[in-house]
Amino acid sequence: MTAQHRRRTGTVTTLLATALLTSATPALAAPAGTGGTAGTGGHGAADRADLRQALRAVVADGIPGAVAEVRDEHGVWRGTAGVEDLRTGRLPSAGDRFRAGSVTKSLVATVVLQLVAEKRVGLDDPVDRSLPGVIPAGRHGKQITVRQLLHHTSGLPNYTDALVKSIGGDLNQLRTRHWTPRELIALALTETSPFEPGEKGKWEYSNTNYVVLGLLVERLTGHSLGHEIDRRVVRPLHLKNTAVPSDARLTGRHLHGYERFPRPTAPYTDITEYGPDVFRGPGNVVSDAHDLNTFYRALGAGRLLPARLNKEMRTLTPDGGDRKGRFYGLGLEGNTTICADGALMLGHTGSVPGYATFSFGTADGRRQVTLVLNSDPDITKNDKAGADAYRFLGAALCGKNGK
Repeated sequence: MTAQHRRRTGTVTTLLATALLTSATPALAAPAGTGGTAGTGGHGAADRADLRQALRAVVADGIPGAVAEVRDEHGVWRGTAGVEDLRTGRLPSAGDRFRAGSVTKSLVATVVLQLVAEKRVGLDDPVDRSLPGVIPAGRHGKQITVRQLLHHTSGLPNYTDALVKSIGGDLNQLRTRHWTPRELIALALTETSPFEPGEKGKWEYSNTNYVVLGLLVERLTGHSLGHEIDRRVVRPLHLKNTAVPSDARLTGRHLHGYERFPRPTAPYTDITEYGPDVFRGPGNVVSDAHDLNTFYRALGAGRLLPARLNKEMRTLTPDGGDRKGRFYGLGLEGNTTICADGALMLGHTGSVPGYATFSFGTADGRRQVTLVLNSDPDITKNDKAGADAYRFLGAALCGKNGK
């Protein structure tokens, strides 16, 4: 799963994690086996045994802890494995909060599409119409459309590559500095564009797209992106543990995030706290497994968008390169590699230092899973943990043994 499943974010996230880790405090060694509990809720005992075993396997591979929620024809299953906090040995709770990473993009896309429904912006409007000069004309600012930003076909470079270069030796800036969206966009524009906006057959994942979309939401509404996510998504769905944080802390009960530094065999280091500005728009939402499943179920059921825009969001194209069976819509991932029969799963993954999130469901919404790990297998080069996380998704979505 790791190298191929999320290759587009792995290198960038590794660089950011390396920077964050230089000023973090070492944690205790990861547990050799498993701790905590695995599985609550008594529906479908045989299938649930498969889920418990699959979740424990991820932790047995060296990930500190894991939390999951599965919804299917048997009901709701919640499971945990490993530990929430290596220093105290505290066991995870099914309701632990975590940094959801790029799952944020689905929420941002939902807000943007609601604004489209309100006729405050058009999908094919040039973004320069609402944000004049934010993307210079020489970098196709007058050609890039809202749709292209949502779909990662704008050709804007990914700002996170330039961000790591820009801070030089002062890596502590990633934990303490306040970054404005315009600064992040300016950093992106120091890189070469990979293709022209909307160029046929071209697609490249870029966090910069969602930084721009965050600014668009703020310009059109007069409110912060976090305010609009809260008003339009969080409160209507009663998502009690979802928020856009304003500082480095994670409040309430939460998974601590860990990575190994400076090498994959080093002890884990706690990097739970860092400023959210560095991922503002593309990846700064905090949530829990229950809330993410609730969000994606409501989205699929048409509770957040009119039918025509739900269809637009789910119009998928291959996301390029050698990632067979991987597709992208408007802030929504499609995946046909989780199940052996090639069934389409919809949702999003999230990868930020300290956390890996997977939230997917069947196209008809009858089965859902959200899995979060408090270390990212891409960063630690733990391919076995990544593969076992993928097997857990299969066990949850595809039936016994992931078939």
